Amino acid sequence: MSESGLLAWVVDDDESVRWVLEQAFTQAHINVCCFASAEAFFAALGETQPDVVVTDVRMPDMSGLELMERLNQTCPEIPVIVITAHSDLDSAVAAYQSGAFEYLPKPFDIDDAVELVKRAGRQQGKTVAAPVVVGDKPLLIGQAPSMQQVFKSIGRLSRSSMTAMITGESGTGKELVARALHENSPRADRPFIALNTSAIAAELLESELFGHEKGAFTGATERRVGRFEQADGGTLFLDEIGDMSTALQTRLLRVLAESEFYRVGGTVPIRVDVRVIAATHQDLARAVENGTFREDLYHRLNVMRIVVPPLRERREDIAELTRVYLEIASQELGVPLKTLSEAAGAAMTRYDWPGNVRELVNICRRLTVTAAGREIVVQDLPAEIAGQPERQTVDWTSELRRWADRRLRDQASEPLLDEAVPAFERIVIQAALQASHGKRREAAKLLGWGRNTLTRKIKELGLDETRLRS
Repeated sequence: MSESGLLAWVVDDDESVRWVLEQAFTQAHINVCCFASAEAFFAALGETQPDVVVTDVRMPDMSGLELMERLNQTCPEIPVIVITAHSDLDSAVAAYQSGAFEYLPKPFDIDDAVELVKRAGRQQGKTVAAPVVVGDKPLLIGQAPSMQQVFKSIGRLSRSSMTAMITGESGTGKELVARALHENSPRADRPFIALNTSAIAAELLESELFGHEKGAFTGATERRVGRFEQADGGTLFLDEIGDMSTALQTRLLRVLAESEFYRVGGTVPIRVDVRVIAATHQDLARAVENGTFREDLYHRLNVMRIVVPPLRERREDIAELTRVYLEIASQELGVPLKTLSEAAGAAMTRYDWPGNVRELVNICRRLTVTAAGREIVVQDLPAEIAGQPERQTVDWTSELRRWADRRLRDQASEPLLDEAVPAFERIVIQAALQASHGKRREAAKLLGWGRNTLTRKIKELGLDETRLRS
């Protein structure tokens, strides 16, 4: 199928969204037809069928998920892209479980939307699964783009039992991600067993994982079932996998490859069906280079990687996380709910949170007990948080106004925006590329653009990227 002959149907009750997508798709040589409601969409669905459907989730007459369910009954081969302003984990999982080709949270980069439609149009078919019910505790929270990527990964894996690797700093919530992967998988009704391998002495870890027979060693007075057997049919989460000894890495590799093992001191092989999710804060690729981690085990575990961002890189989520964990703390401790003053909230957002979400959870518990009133003020905060200096901001808008006034007084021949906008874009592109060490995808994320937009801008502005990074 040529992209010039691609037909995309857009279903959204927001006229502005329909207009923007229609203009973007038309410029990309994609044929487009827009509908203000699901009812109008189905009324037009007959002999003419779209190659791709782009739909909003929340609409007055029928939700986007209901639209997908109904469309799947008659046209399951048509890929559906879901766009929504409600960018939480439940929405992502529900979209993928309903059979969505992709989930696109608002605000989205228009180039990303165009590229997704083109990619969806090249798809030859899809497998549809029924929706699942997710937990009601919103412990995985995030509007930040980096957390949206985590939600997308969980949603994409929700119909599989694929081995996964979760990386991120300590305290970022890697176990929460592992639990979400389990609870939104075909193994959800089977055990989820978590084990922090660094918290158990090396000489005891083998027995902890694989169990032992009576008399296998001094003190083994009875048979013990290990974590692999406990997780049979379900999921085993191995945290801090990078701390595991080389000998145990070899045994773990065999279990992953053959789905069987021997208890310590045993002679009968034990067969299990276990999905393994591993996590680490270490750079395992470097550990492989250094010879401290087996390369074959690394590749066996690293089938699908999910990177959990540190809290300092998702400051927009701090206020909501604080609100939720203050509420949880009040319920756990049986005390009235406390809220943050505006100044205290600003201080919490400025803080870099070296302990990440785990540190924030503990601070919320502490404040729930120690803060004198119902409102938490700056004086209630720990010194390291309250003492964070305000981030200095440069009043560049005033400088811009003075520049504009001067140019107008000088009766500049070139229109102001024609002169200002390219200069502004050059500066921010240069700053973003320097901050990301020249990595375009990261630079685009810093700018709030898609990678294609950044590439186009660099070309339009005639920028030399090597000079930009110098």
